[in-house]
Amino acid sequence: MSAATLADLQHMSELIEAVLHAPVRPTPNPRVGCRIVDANGALISQGIHERAGHEHAEVMALKAAGERARGATAVVTLEPCNHFGKTPPCVDALIAAGVARVVFGAGDPNPEAAGGAEKLKDAGVEVVGYVREREADAIIEPWWFSKNHHRPFVTLKIAATMDGFVAAQDGSSRWITGEMARIAVHQLRARVDAVAVGTATAVTDDPLLDVRLEGNWPQPAHYVIGKRDLPPLRMKDAIQISSHDPREALEQMFTDGVRHVMVEGGATVASAFIRAGLVDQLLWFTAPKLLGAGVDAIASLGITNINDAVEWHLLNVEQYGQDVMLDLRPRSRAD
Repeated sequence: MSAATLADLQHMSELIEAVLHAPVRPTPNPRVGCRIVDANGALISQGIHERAGHEHAEVMALKAAGERARGATAVVTLEPCNHFGKTPPCVDALIAAGVARVVFGAGDPNPEAAGGAEKLKDAGVEVVGYVREREADAIIEPWWFSKNHHRPFVTLKIAATMDGFVAAQDGSSRWITGEMARIAVHQLRARVDAVAVGTATAVTDDPLLDVRLEGNWPQPAHYVIGKRDLPPLRMKDAIQISSHDPREALEQMFTDGVRHVMVEGGATVASAFIRAGLVDQLLWFTAPKLLGAGVDAIASLGITNINDAVEWHLLNVEQYGQDVMLDLRPRSRAD
Protein backbone atom coordinates (compact mmCIF):
# COMPACT_ATOMS: atom_id res chain seq x y z
CA MET A 1 0.00 0.00 0.00
CA SER A 2 1.06 3.59 -0.57
CA ALA A 3 2.15 5.88 2.25
CA ALA A 4 -0.18 8.45 3.75
CA THR A 5 0.44 12.15 3.11
CA LEU A 6 0.20 14.89 5.73
CA ALA A 7 -3.12 15.88 4.17
CA ASP A 8 -4.38 12.28 4.55
CA LEU A 9 -3.43 12.28 8.23
CA GLN A 10 -5.10 15.61 8.85
CA HIS A 11 -8.32 14.69 7.08
CA MET A 12 -8.49 11.33 8.88
CA SER A 13 -8.04 13.00 12.27
CA GLU A 14 -10.76 15.54 11.54
CA LEU A 15 -13.07 12.85 10.16
CA ILE A 16 -12.66 10.65 13.23
CA GLU A 17 -13.59 13.59 15.45
CA ALA A 18 -16.60 14.32 13.25
CA VAL A 19 -17.79 10.72 13.47
CA LEU A 20 -17.35 10.60 17.24
CA HIS A 21 -19.38 13.78 17.72
CA ALA A 22 -22.04 13.23 15.07
CA PRO A 23 -25.66 13.08 16.35
CA VAL A 24 -26.28 9.66 14.80
CA ARG A 25 -26.94 6.13 16.08
CA PRO A 26 -26.35 3.53 13.31
CA THR A 27 -26.77 0.47 15.59
CA PRO A 28 -26.41 -2.40 14.76
CA ASN A 29 -24.03 -1.03 12.12
CA PRO A 30 -20.67 0.55 12.98
CA ARG A 31 -20.04 4.28 12.99
CA VAL A 32 -18.33 5.25 9.72
CA GLY A 33 -17.41 8.53 8.09
CA CYS A 34 -16.13 9.41 4.62
CA ARG A 35 -14.61 12.52 3.06
CA ILE A 36 -14.00 13.30 -0.60
CA VAL A 37 -10.87 15.41 -1.04
CA ASP A 38 -9.56 17.00 -4.24
CA ALA A 39 -6.02 16.70 -5.64
CA ASN A 40 -4.93 19.78 -3.70
CA GLY A 41 -6.12 18.36 -0.37
CA ALA A 42 -9.23 20.56 -0.17
CA LEU A 43 -12.43 19.09 1.26
CA ILE A 44 -15.19 18.50 -1.32
CA SER A 45 -17.82 16.66 0.71
CA GLN A 46 -18.41 14.53 3.79
CA GLY A 47 -20.82 11.78 4.78
CA ILE A 48 -21.48 10.00 8.08
CA HIS A 49 -23.58 6.83 8.24
CA GLU A 50 -26.72 7.73 10.17
CA ARG A 51 -28.68 4.54 10.76
CA ALA A 52 -29.03 0.95 9.63
CA GLY A 53 -30.64 0.50 6.24
CA HIS A 54 -29.69 3.97 5.06
CA GLU A 55 -26.88 4.98 2.74
CA HIS A 56 -23.37 4.27 3.93
CA ALA A 57 -20.94 7.12 4.52
CA GLU A 58 -19.13 6.60 1.20
CA VAL A 59 -22.32 6.81 -0.84
CA MET A 60 -23.45 9.91 1.03
CA ALA A 61 -20.13 11.66 0.41
CA LEU A 62 -20.00 10.60 -3.25
CA LYS A 63 -23.53 11.87 -3.92
CA ALA A 64 -22.66 15.21 -2.33
CA ALA A 65 -19.48 15.46 -4.42
CA GLY A 66 -21.06 14.54 -7.74
CA GLU A 67 -18.66 14.71 -10.69
CA ARG A 68 -15.99 16.28 -8.48
CA ALA A 69 -15.38 12.82 -7.01
CA ARG A 70 -13.71 11.70 -10.25
CA GLY A 71 -9.95 11.67 -9.73
CA ALA A 72 -10.36 12.64 -6.06
CA THR A 73 -9.36 10.90 -2.81
CA ALA A 74 -11.88 9.20 -0.54
CA VAL A 75 -10.87 9.21 3.14
CA VAL A 76 -12.85 6.59 5.10
CA THR A 77 -12.62 5.65 8.77
CA LEU A 78 -13.37 1.97 7.99
CA GLU A 79 -12.19 -0.09 5.01
CA PRO A 80 -15.00 0.15 2.42
CA CYS A 81 -17.30 -2.86 2.52
CA ASN A 82 -17.26 -5.50 -0.18
CA HIS A 83 -20.60 -7.25 0.23
CA PHE A 84 -24.30 -6.92 -0.41
CA GLY A 85 -26.26 -6.27 2.78
CA LYS A 86 -29.21 -3.92 2.97
CA THR A 87 -27.21 -1.72 0.57
CA PRO A 88 -24.76 -2.54 -2.29
CA PRO A 89 -20.97 -2.72 -1.69
CA CYS A 90 -19.34 0.66 -1.10
CA VAL A 91 -16.28 -0.40 -3.12
CA ASP A 92 -18.46 -0.59 -6.23
CA ALA A 93 -19.74 2.94 -5.64
CA LEU A 94 -16.20 4.28 -5.20
CA ILE A 95 -14.97 2.56 -8.37
CA ALA A 96 -17.99 3.74 -10.37
CA ALA A 97 -17.45 7.32 -9.18
CA GLY A 98 -13.88 7.24 -10.52
CA VAL A 99 -12.01 8.09 -7.32
CA ALA A 100 -8.24 7.84 -7.76
CA ARG A 101 -7.26 7.08 -4.18
CA VAL A 102 -8.89 5.58 -1.08
CA VAL A 103 -7.43 6.19 2.37
CA PHE A 104 -8.90 4.10 5.19
CA GLY A 105 -8.33 3.96 8.93
CA ALA A 106 -9.44 0.64 10.39
CA GLY A 107 -9.40 -2.61 8.45
CA ASP A 108 -12.83 -4.25 8.25
CA PRO A 109 -12.69 -7.17 10.74
CA ASN A 110 -15.95 -8.65 9.45
CA PRO A 111 -15.08 -11.52 7.07
CA GLU A 112 -18.45 -11.07 5.35
CA ALA A 113 -17.55 -7.53 4.29
CA ALA A 114 -13.74 -7.64 4.09
CA GLY A 115 -11.70 -7.53 0.91
CA GLY A 116 -12.61 -4.00 -0.08
CA ALA A 117 -9.02 -2.81 -0.27
CA GLU A 118 -8.00 -5.63 -2.61
CA LYS A 119 -10.96 -5.06 -4.90
CA LEU A 120 -10.13 -1.35 -5.12
CA LYS A 121 -6.50 -2.11 -5.99
CA ASP A 122 -7.57 -4.62 -8.63
CA ALA A 123 -9.66 -1.84 -10.19
CA GLY A 124 -6.62 0.45 -10.39
CA VAL A 125 -7.44 2.60 -7.35
CA GLU A 126 -4.50 3.61 -5.17
CA VAL A 127 -5.12 2.41 -1.61
CA VAL A 128 -3.58 3.80 1.58
CA GLY A 129 -4.47 1.75 4.64
CA TYR A 130 -4.44 1.82 8.42
CA VAL A 131 -4.13 5.58 8.79
CA ARG A 132 -4.73 6.68 12.41
CA GLU A 133 -5.54 3.02 12.95
CA ARG A 134 -5.81 3.03 16.74
CA GLU A 135 -8.26 5.93 16.78
CA ALA A 136 -10.26 4.43 13.91
CA ASP A 137 -10.36 1.01 15.61
CA ALA A 138 -11.73 2.63 18.78
CA ILE A 139 -14.78 3.88 16.85
CA ILE A 140 -15.81 0.37 15.79
CA GLU A 141 -14.75 -1.41 19.02
CA PRO A 142 -18.24 -1.64 20.61
CA TRP A 143 -19.86 -2.78 17.34
CA TRP A 144 -17.34 -5.52 16.63
CA PHE A 145 -17.23 -6.74 20.26
CA SER A 146 -21.01 -7.01 20.43
CA LYS A 147 -21.19 -8.81 17.09
CA ASN A 148 -18.67 -11.40 18.29
CA HIS A 149 -19.84 -11.87 21.88
CA HIS A 150 -23.61 -11.56 21.38
CA ARG A 151 -23.99 -9.14 24.24
CA PRO A 152 -23.67 -5.37 24.62
CA PHE A 153 -20.24 -3.81 24.96
CA VAL A 154 -20.16 -2.45 28.53
CA THR A 155 -18.67 0.91 29.40
CA LEU A 156 -18.52 1.60 33.13
CA LYS A 157 -18.38 5.32 33.84
CA ILE A 158 -17.36 6.59 37.25
CA ALA A 159 -16.85 10.18 38.40
CA ALA A 160 -15.11 10.39 41.78
CA THR A 161 -12.87 12.46 43.99
CA MET A 162 -9.15 11.69 44.19
CA ASP A 163 -9.80 9.48 47.21
CA GLY A 164 -12.46 7.44 45.43
CA PHE A 165 -15.77 8.87 46.64
CA VAL A 166 -18.77 9.69 44.48
CA ALA A 167 -20.62 11.62 47.17
CA ALA A 168 -20.04 13.15 50.60
CA GLN A 169 -21.17 11.46 53.83
CA ASP A 170 -24.44 13.38 53.74
CA GLY A 171 -25.11 12.03 50.25
CA SER A 172 -24.46 15.31 48.40
CA SER A 173 -22.71 14.87 45.08
CA ARG A 174 -23.48 17.97 42.98
CA TRP A 175 -21.07 18.43 41.31
CA ILE A 176 -18.14 16.04 41.64
CA THR A 177 -16.64 17.02 38.28
CA GLY A 178 -16.65 20.32 36.40
CA GLU A 179 -18.69 21.51 33.44
CA MET A 180 -16.32 20.28 30.73
CA ALA A 181 -16.30 16.75 32.13
CA ARG A 182 -20.09 16.78 32.39
CA ILE A 183 -20.37 17.82 28.74
CA ALA A 184 -18.08 14.91 27.85
CA VAL A 185 -20.42 12.54 29.69
CA HIS A 186 -23.40 13.86 27.71
CA GLN A 187 -21.43 13.22 24.51
CA LEU A 188 -20.73 9.68 25.70
CA ARG A 189 -24.44 9.10 26.36
CA ALA A 190 -25.19 10.22 22.83
CA ARG A 191 -22.89 7.49 21.45
CA VAL A 192 -24.30 4.55 23.41
CA ASP A 193 -27.58 2.72 22.90
CA ALA A 194 -28.48 2.66 26.58
CA VAL A 195 -27.45 3.79 30.06
CA ALA A 196 -28.00 1.72 33.18
CA VAL A 197 -28.02 2.28 36.94
CA GLY A 198 -28.98 0.25 39.98
CA THR A 199 -32.24 0.65 41.83
CA ALA A 200 -30.52 2.40 44.75
CA THR A 201 -29.17 5.13 42.47
CA ALA A 202 -32.50 5.43 40.68
CA VAL A 203 -34.41 5.93 43.95
CA THR A 204 -31.84 8.05 45.81
CA ASP A 205 -30.65 10.32 43.00
CA ASP A 206 -33.55 10.04 40.52
CA PRO A 207 -31.20 10.98 37.66
CA LEU A 208 -32.35 11.99 34.20
CA LEU A 209 -29.48 10.22 32.41
CA ASP A 210 -30.36 11.97 29.16
CA VAL A 211 -28.34 13.88 26.58
CA ARG A 212 -28.47 17.60 27.22
CA LEU A 213 -26.52 19.11 24.34
CA GLU A 214 -27.44 21.70 21.75
CA GLY A 215 -28.90 20.14 18.64
CA ASN A 216 -30.97 17.09 17.82
CA TRP A 217 -29.04 14.34 19.59
CA PRO A 218 -30.27 10.74 19.91
CA GLN A 219 -31.33 9.76 23.42
CA PRO A 220 -30.24 6.46 24.98
CA ALA A 221 -32.63 3.92 26.40
CA HIS A 222 -32.74 3.78 30.22
CA TYR A 223 -32.39 0.63 32.30
CA VAL A 224 -32.63 0.16 36.06
CA ILE A 225 -31.09 -3.06 37.37
CA GLY A 226 -32.36 -4.62 40.60
CA LYS A 227 -35.43 -6.04 42.33
CA ARG A 228 -36.34 -3.07 44.53
CA ASP A 229 -39.73 -1.50 43.82
CA LEU A 230 -39.36 1.80 41.99
CA PRO A 231 -41.37 4.97 42.53
CA PRO A 232 -42.18 7.21 39.54
CA LEU A 233 -38.85 8.36 38.07
CA ARG A 234 -37.73 11.35 36.02
CA MET A 235 -36.07 8.98 33.53
CA LYS A 236 -38.20 8.66 30.42
CA ASP A 237 -39.47 5.15 29.68
CA ALA A 238 -37.15 3.50 32.20
CA ILE A 239 -37.00 -0.28 31.84
CA GLN A 240 -36.46 -2.22 35.05
CA ILE A 241 -34.57 -5.51 34.89
CA SER A 242 -35.57 -7.35 38.05
CA SER A 243 -32.33 -9.22 38.55
CA HIS A 244 -29.06 -8.88 40.42
CA ASP A 245 -27.21 -10.86 37.75
CA PRO A 246 -25.33 -8.63 35.27
CA ARG A 247 -25.35 -11.39 32.66
CA GLU A 248 -29.13 -11.64 32.76
CA ALA A 249 -29.35 -7.87 32.46
CA LEU A 250 -27.11 -7.85 29.40
CA GLU A 251 -29.06 -10.69 27.81
CA GLN A 252 -32.27 -8.67 28.05
CA MET A 253 -30.59 -5.54 26.71
CA PHE A 254 -29.13 -7.45 23.75
CA THR A 255 -32.56 -8.88 22.98
CA ASP A 256 -33.91 -5.31 23.08
CA GLY A 257 -31.36 -4.28 20.43
CA VAL A 258 -28.78 -2.68 22.72
CA ARG A 259 -25.21 -3.14 21.48
CA HIS A 260 -23.41 -0.61 23.69
CA VAL A 261 -24.47 0.24 27.24
CA MET A 262 -22.93 2.68 29.67
CA VAL A 263 -23.31 1.71 33.33
CA GLU A 264 -23.36 4.89 35.42
CA GLY A 265 -23.90 3.66 38.96
CA GLY A 266 -23.99 2.98 41.77
CA ALA A 267 -21.30 1.20 43.70
CA THR A 268 -23.12 -2.13 44.01
CA VAL A 269 -23.92 -2.39 40.31
CA ALA A 270 -20.40 -1.28 39.33
CA SER A 271 -18.89 -3.90 41.64
CA ALA A 272 -21.22 -6.61 40.29
CA PHE A 273 -20.17 -5.96 36.69
CA ILE A 274 -16.48 -5.88 37.62
CA ARG A 275 -16.70 -9.10 39.65
CA ALA A 276 -18.48 -10.80 36.77
CA GLY A 277 -15.76 -9.73 34.34
CA LEU A 278 -18.29 -7.85 32.25
CA VAL A 279 -16.69 -4.40 32.09
CA ASP A 280 -15.16 -3.92 28.66
CA GLN A 281 -14.18 -0.27 29.11
CA LEU A 282 -13.73 1.71 32.31
CA LEU A 283 -13.93 5.50 32.03
CA TRP A 284 -12.80 6.92 35.36
CA PHE A 285 -13.23 10.68 35.80
CA THR A 286 -11.18 12.06 38.68
CA ALA A 287 -11.90 15.48 40.16
CA PRO A 288 -9.15 17.30 42.10
CA LYS A 289 -11.10 17.06 45.37
CA LEU A 290 -10.68 15.20 48.66
CA LEU A 291 -13.46 14.15 51.02
CA GLY A 292 -11.73 11.75 53.39
CA ALA A 293 -15.00 9.84 53.80
CA GLY A 294 -18.20 9.43 51.86
CA VAL A 295 -19.97 7.15 49.40
CA ASP A 296 -17.55 4.73 47.75
CA ALA A 297 -17.33 4.57 43.96
CA ILE A 298 -16.96 0.77 44.08
CA ALA A 299 -18.46 -1.67 46.58
CA SER A 300 -16.42 -4.56 47.95
CA LEU A 301 -14.91 -6.85 45.34
CA GLY A 302 -14.12 -9.51 47.91
CA ILE A 303 -10.38 -8.96 47.49
CA THR A 304 -8.15 -9.36 50.54
CA ASN A 305 -4.70 -9.69 48.94
CA ILE A 306 -2.94 -7.20 46.65
CA ASN A 307 -2.00 -10.02 44.30
CA ASP A 308 -5.69 -10.49 43.53
CA ALA A 309 -6.26 -6.85 42.57
CA VAL A 310 -8.26 -6.27 39.38
CA GLU A 311 -5.74 -4.79 36.96
CA TRP A 312 -6.45 -2.45 34.06
CA HIS A 313 -4.59 -1.37 30.95
CA LEU A 314 -4.43 2.41 30.51
CA LEU A 315 -5.31 3.18 26.90
CA ASN A 316 -5.68 6.94 27.02
CA VAL A 317 -5.80 9.97 29.32
CA GLU A 318 -7.88 13.06 28.58
CA GLN A 319 -8.18 16.29 30.54
CA TYR A 320 -11.44 18.21 30.81
CA GLY A 321 -10.78 21.48 32.58
CA GLN A 322 -9.42 20.51 35.99
CA ASP A 323 -10.71 16.93 35.73
CA VAL A 324 -8.93 13.93 34.22
CA MET A 325 -10.49 10.91 32.50
CA LEU A 326 -8.69 7.56 32.37
CA ASP A 327 -9.75 5.30 29.49
CA LEU A 328 -9.03 1.75 30.66
CA ARG A 329 -9.49 -1.81 29.44
CA PRO A 330 -9.34 -5.07 31.43
CA ARG A 331 -5.73 -6.23 31.60
CA SER A 332 -6.87 -9.66 30.36
CA ARG A 333 -8.03 -8.05 27.11
CA ALA A 334 -5.50 -5.23 26.82
CA ASP A 335 -4.99 -5.93 23.12
